[in-house]
Amino acid sequence: MDALESGRRYWETTGATKDFTHPVHAEWLAGVDRAARILDYGCGYGRVMAELSDLGFGTVTGADVSAALIARGGRARPDLSFELITSPPVVDHPAASFDVIVLFAVLTCVPGDADQRALVAETHRLLAPGGLLHVSDLLLQADERSRRRYAGRSPYGVFTTGDGAVCRHHDAEYLRRLLADFDITAERHLEVPTMNGNRAAALQLLARRR
Repeated sequence: MDALESGRRYWETTGATKDFTHPVHAEWLAGVDRAARILDYGCGYGRVMAELSDLGFGTVTGADVSAALIARGGRARPDLSFELITSPPVVDHPAASFDVIVLFAVLTCVPGDADQRALVAETHRLLAPGGLLHVSDLLLQADERSRRRYAGRSPYGVFTTGDGAVCRHHDAEYLRRLLADFDITAERHLEVPTMNGNRAAALQLLARRR
C-alpha cells in the first residue's frame, strides 16, 4: 500500500477523531477582501473554515481526502461548503479559482518529497495570480524523543505516531525552498499543540503567487 493510500485510511478512522490546533494569523488576512474566494486545502472537519467564516469571509470552500472528517464537519457546521479530494493532490476546480489558499498541518501528513512538491504545485495552479498561500506546519523538533523517532527514516523528519499516522517534521529552509514558485512575504515561528496533545515548534509562511 502506498503512503498516500495508507494515510487516507488513517484519516478515515483514527484520524477522524482528532482535534487540530494551528491558529489562523488573522493579521495576514486583514487587507483581504471579505468576498475573496478561499480554499482550505486539507480542511479536516472545518475548524479553520469556521474561523475564516467568523472573520467575515463569505466564500470559503474546504477540501479533504477524508470523507469521515468531512462528514464530521458537515454535522458541526452545515453552513460550510466541503468537498472530497478523490484524486490527491488534485482539487476539482479550474486554474486560478481561488484568491487565498490555507494549508494548515497538511504537509506533515504527506511525508514524501515528490508528493509534497505535487501538492504545492496544485495550490499554485488553483491560485489566481497575486493570490495568497497561508501555510502552517511543523518543524523538526530538538528533543531526544523526536530525534529517536526520526532516526533511520528518509526523508529525515518522518516518523510514525503511536496510533499509526505517518507524519513528517520539516527543516524551515526546506519549507521555504518548497515554495520557490511563490514570493514569501512574511513568516512567524510559534508553538502549537499536536493532534496527540504534545507541544511542537511550528512555522507559518505567507506567500504570494507570482
